[in-house]
Amino acid sequence: MTYTLEDLLHLMARLRDPQYGCPWDLKQDYASIVPHTIEEAYEVADTIERGDFEHLQGELGDLLFQVVYYSQLAREEGRFEFDGVVDSITRKLIRRHPHVFPTGELYAPVDTPSLSETQVKSRWEEIKAEERAEKSEPEQLSLLDDVPTALPALSRAAKLQKRAATVGFDWPDALPVLDKVREELDEVLQAMADGDADALEDEVGDLLFATVNLARHLKQDPEHALRRANRKFERRFRFIEQALRDSGRPIEDCNLDELDALWGEAKRQEKNLPSCG
Repeated sequence: MTYTLEDLLHLMARLRDPQYGCPWDLKQDYASIVPHTIEEAYEVADTIERGDFEHLQGELGDLLFQVVYYSQLAREEGRFEFDGVVDSITRKLIRRHPHVFPTGELYAPVDTPSLSETQVKSRWEEIKAEERAEKSEPEQLSLLDDVPTALPALSRAAKLQKRAATVGFDWPDALPVLDKVREELDEVLQAMADGDADALEDEVGDLLFATVNLARHLKQDPEHALRRANRKFERRFRFIEQALRDSGRPIEDCNLDELDALWGEAKRQEKNLPSCG
């Protein structure tokens, strides 16, 4: 037997049944579920980045359950139901792809010529601008209105920069951005010399923002790049820990030079391994 989406919706309703449901699920609300949603989204990303496609189906199921959960909460409050979620995203994607659905009908015959990637991107931005205009009050209208504040800071910085670039507010290429990174680093050094903690936080933020801009110009996703760096650091640090366990030495008894030598050994051993970074 294979369960369907209807079965999952029924399960969710049972979990939230006031009399027979699960006590934990009955206590939840929109806000309390948000951390789980973020975690599940990152687990999907991590599974894909590690190439662990054996477990991707399960992780996608966990993420889908988050949507089902919010929809059940909304259904109980008479706001909307899961079918409404499906309807809204389908309508939005039809509207945003007029080159695929020129008549606005999902099942219309496919008989229109393909557009170039540049044409598609241009039309996509026009449509999104129209949608932003529909959502915003005239005095509040901004290109940045729909960049979510809840995004991870690196991802949001990249989106803010990308959005500003659509109207020409951008560096022409990566080299002047690299100069900006050096400039911001110098300002961090100056704040350190001044001993100004508030200025130091501000300058470190500017340095990170400029680094995100550099990543964007180099066609690299900063969030993905940092996750890759995190995995690399963890992998090498675990190598150090294991090497010291094998030699019977506590890590606390080692000086920085000894730890750095083991770090170098971890890097050397990775050279013959694929995709270590």
